[in-house]
Amino acid sequence: MTAPERALALVYRGPASLPGCPEAVADLIAASRWDLDVQFTGPRERLRLSPEVLERATLYAQPGGGQLGRAYRRMRRHVRPIRHFVRTGGRYLGFCLGGYLAGETPGFGLLPGDADQYISSPGARPSTEDAGIIDVWWAGELRSLYFQDGPSFSLEAARGPADVLAVYENGLPAAVVAPCELGTVGVVGPHPEATLEWFTDEGLRPPSRLALDLGHALLDRVMRA
Repeated sequence: MTAPERALALVYRGPASLPGCPEAVADLIAASRWDLDVQFTGPRERLRLSPEVLERATLYAQPGGGQLGRAYRRMRRHVRPIRHFVRTGGRYLGFCLGGYLAGETPGFGLLPGDADQYISSPGARPSTEDAGIIDVWWAGELRSLYFQDGPSFSLEAARGPADVLAVYENGLPAAVVAPCELGTVGVVGPHPEATLEWFTDEGLRPPSRLALDLGHALLDRVMRA
């Protein structure tokens, strides 16, 4: 008797990401309770990002990266396939840049609203693009996460429901899960997938507790939807 085939989780790795970001997301997903077959997809990966590959997947994850405009130019030809994947029942997980790309100015147009630059919002701390540590309220608990110019999310109730899992200290949404027609979108501005090395490489003092549990909580909400 053969074991059942595991559901496929795709993690983008390519020019619209930065080294270390896809790997951290892949490790987070692989260490979850969902027993997913985690594979990288991208222009130089064995699995090229295509409608046919997306059709085989249960989850697609877009990790952190560089500037939004440059990343969107790299991803523009994949907008329709990714949007179709989610709207027909797929699950999307976006971290930092992947959260920006879930919006629509520019992006994949998956959210009932948009993604905005948090550091430009009133009362934002930090307020620079430098890597640092940010405090967010997640499930009623104040937690410290790695952060580098991640998004907040502006939600429009008229465009559909959304669950806010975490907020920044100024009250803006920092992590959101929302339906997208038949699919589900989960996005987060900070980096719950960040490992100890992310902090030490930037000369930052790591928090007493890493936030991998919050990344798994976000994944759980997306997978259970």
